[in-house]
Amino acid sequence: MTASRIDTDTIRRLPKAVLHDHLDGGLRPTTLVELADAVGHTLPTTDPDALAAWYYEAANSGDLVRYIATFEHTLAVMQTREGLLRTAEEYVLDLAEDGVVYGEVRYAPELLVNGGLALSEVVETVQEGLAAGMAKAAAQGTPVRVGTLLCGMRMFDRVREAADLAVAFRDAGVVGFDIAGAEDGFPPADHLAAFEHLRVENVPFTIHAGEAHGLPSIHQALQVCGAQRIGHGVRITEDIVDGKLGRVAGWVRDRRIALEMCPTSNLQTGAATSIADHPITHLRDLGFRVTLNTDNRLVSGTTMTREMSLLVDEAGWTLDDLRTVTVNALKSAFIPYDERAALIRDVVLPGYEL
Repeated sequence: MTASRIDTDTIRRLPKAVLHDHLDGGLRPTTLVELADAVGHTLPTTDPDALAAWYYEAANSGDLVRYIATFEHTLAVMQTREGLLRTAEEYVLDLAEDGVVYGEVRYAPELLVNGGLALSEVVETVQEGLAAGMAKAAAQGTPVRVGTLLCGMRMFDRVREAADLAVAFRDAGVVGFDIAGAEDGFPPADHLAAFEHLRVENVPFTIHAGEAHGLPSIHQALQVCGAQRIGHGVRITEDIVDGKLGRVAGWVRDRRIALEMCPTSNLQTGAATSIADHPITHLRDLGFRVTLNTDNRLVSGTTMTREMSLLVDEAGWTLDDLRTVTVNALKSAFIPYDERAALIRDVVLPGYEL
């Protein structure tokens, strides 16, 4: 099937997998307005449509620091049990409506304790909300499996605590770990003890790298910290000249290390210049295990359907390409092999037989 024959409705029905999506970046605008009113938080506007437009405009500044600053409002309404339950449940339902059959949601528990919840209570509450969402999605005939990645904030000093939480909840829905926040000036090796602890405890982890900071951050995430995936990784192209791969790029491709690529988000933060020229297409052609992701659906004004449609319309992607990135994501998901294989065999591949 050629790119010109894939319309948006067809893409929406395709089974999808997303590995890189932040819980606090994906609230529904109406939910944000209602929760803000309940806790007395002032938003830029209380009109849901205008609020969505405000987020999109702010995110298009080309500045990662400003992009991250937009989370002030979503985090403000996620400090209570009620806010977390609703946010998590709706997160799952929104994925299901978008055709996602497997998702990994990430968030930093340390950012959600201002309302008096303990770190463990935050994780328990989010898992409760996710479970409710999965049950409702299944009842509606659109089942989706969602695993959780707990994040430590790389510019703060609670990363090891977050890693301990990932270990404690690894049999209760938490499937892995990540560090998030401003990359530049906060190298992943600052938290080496946390990553060593996760390796000893057999908890897989990904690391945000190669977005705001370049190739050295990718190298450090892999070779010093031991990441199994790379969040974004868009600047790995700095190690590719005329199709020839340097040592870091070769390591990533040859060992099938997944790159969690987020085209719209990368444009907004200045890590890429256009969808047509986004490195995901070149890296796909070179044989890298690229995956397609939303990053922050509210902040970027996007969905998996939109991300796929943009690549089809502006980068010439085909149905085969969309299937490939979906299978890639499931191959590198942080869930057991038999579950990954079953999703690919029984759900994804049949779903692409149009």
